[in-house]
Amino acid sequence: QVQLVESGGGLVQPGGSLRLSCVGSGIIFRIYDMAWYRQVPGKQRELVASITYDGSANYEESVKHRFTIFRDNAKNTVYLQMTGLNAEDTAVYYCSAIYPITRVDYWGQGTQVTVSS
Repeated sequence: QVQLVESGGGLVQPGGSLRLSCVGSGIIFRIYDMAWYRQVPGKQRELVASITYDGSANYEESVKHRFTIFRDNAKNTVYLQMTGLNAEDTAVYYCSAIYPITRVDYWGQGTQVTVSS
């Protein structure tokens, strides 16, 4: 059974930082591309950042130079380091694992990030 479990969300003040974690099980983690998405009520889920199985990262334009995605295959974990947070970053953040060949994907349950003073 595949499980992706996110953690690290919470309430943070504008300008603050958070690190999200996503631990995967039930998959050969090191061969999966990983991604972070976010969603706010009434809007489509959007891709925030992704990292390929071999470590190549990409970012949505609004988070470039503020967010960093990285992975530790030994711990079956992908991280999203978020800095310079603002109200527009408030969302539920989801972790996704994508098998590169078939594009079959798995999702976590999400973790809430709220940026507010």
